[in-house]
Amino acid sequence: MSQRGHTVPEGLQLHDAAEADLAGLMAIYNEVVASSTAIFSHQPVTLDERRHWWQTRIAQGYPVLVARDAQGVAGFSTFGDFRPWPGYRFSVEHTVHVRAADRGRGVGTLLVQALFARAAALGKHTMIAGVDAANAPSIRFHERLGFSKAGLLREVGYKFDRWLDLVFLQRAI
Repeated sequence: MSQRGHTVPEGLQLHDAAEADLAGLMAIYNEVVASSTAIFSHQPVTLDERRHWWQTRIAQGYPVLVARDAQGVAGFSTFGDFRPWPGYRFSVEHTVHVRAADRGRGVGTLLVQALFARAAALGKHTMIAGVDAANAPSIRFHERLGFSKAGLLREVGYKFDRWLDLVFLQRAI
């Protein structure tokens, strides 16, 4: 399968996350925490924490999507409330993370594109991404998916002994 010049791993299937997917999802999340500034945290999560997070998303009516292949969970995506106040109820902020070996191969594209229809079905109007401003590949990834830069917050995160800027991107659903 090809997606915008990327070769998507053979046998990749997207579905709603099940409890059996949580260990793979947690492994990806913890690898991203340990190796990058894509998540502004230095603390790995436990399986119980991921289970609670997943159950909370589902209870809120929000999707947690998983891409699986023969090796297991290749990536996941989700969205949640952008901010908790009623005036923001039509805006969501998304998350997407892909297994290190499959980055740049179209997995993330498929996972985020699948979120658009799910957000539209819930009556959402805008999807927001918060990205480390120094992460040019992630910014380009979002721009290819129709997101545009909407703002920059300077030195709002701190990780790996340095201050991080946060760029917000947004896309109409």
